[in-house]
Amino acid sequence: MWRVASVIGLGVALAASGAHTVFAQSSPAVGPGAPHPATGASDQSGEHAQHMRAMHGSGAGGPTMAGQDAFAAMAEIVRILEADPATDWAKVDMERLRQHLIDMNEVVLRAAVQSTPVPGGLAMDVTGVGRTEQAIRAMVVPHAGELDRMADWSARTEPIPGGVRLTVIAKRADDARLVARIRGLGFAGLITEGAHHQPHHLAMARGEAPAGHSPAGHSH
Repeated sequence: MWRVASVIGLGVALAASGAHTVFAQSSPAVGPGAPHPATGASDQSGEHAQHMRAMHGSGAGGPTMAGQDAFAAMAEIVRILEADPATDWAKVDMERLRQHLIDMNEVVLRAAVQSTPVPGGLAMDVTGVGRTEQAIRAMVVPHAGELDRMADWSARTEPIPGGVRLTVIAKRADDARLVARIRGLGFAGLITEGAHHQPHHLAMARGEAPAGHSPAGHSH
């Protein structure tokens, strides 16, 4: 009798243990109304966020380049004008800025430059034909005035056939390092000196006259 009771008890225990094991190993039901496991929800949330960023062009994968430098420069000016409540739209002249940017393109990419060392600096004959020649005269002459106002050197221009001659000389002729800097920069580097282009662009777009420039027309 004792053995029968023991066998029955052992059978009940084994049955209970098996039922517990099956319950523990079974997966939760997944259906339209059932919650997703925590890891699956996190993965799907991340995928959804990436998809939304891609759809809206935001985040690390979104485009940032305007695709063309003159377009980007004009877009920047437009954003500044639109953010300024004092902008007088009756005076704004974005076409003037566009024409100036065309001049910059002509001078930077199409002008021919022949450089000659002179005592204390460099003389540069900047020439072209057609629109390039016009752009050279429109840009280089006022830029020489900007260079001449800088502390370290003096600059001047004179007309030559097809363009202008720009001469830049160190104010201290014995400053060998500065003379070497002028010659090393050459026309391509000197045309960038002064950091006045950006303020001039904004003034042009606003219909104002930057220093050394006429408010009328489309010249630098």
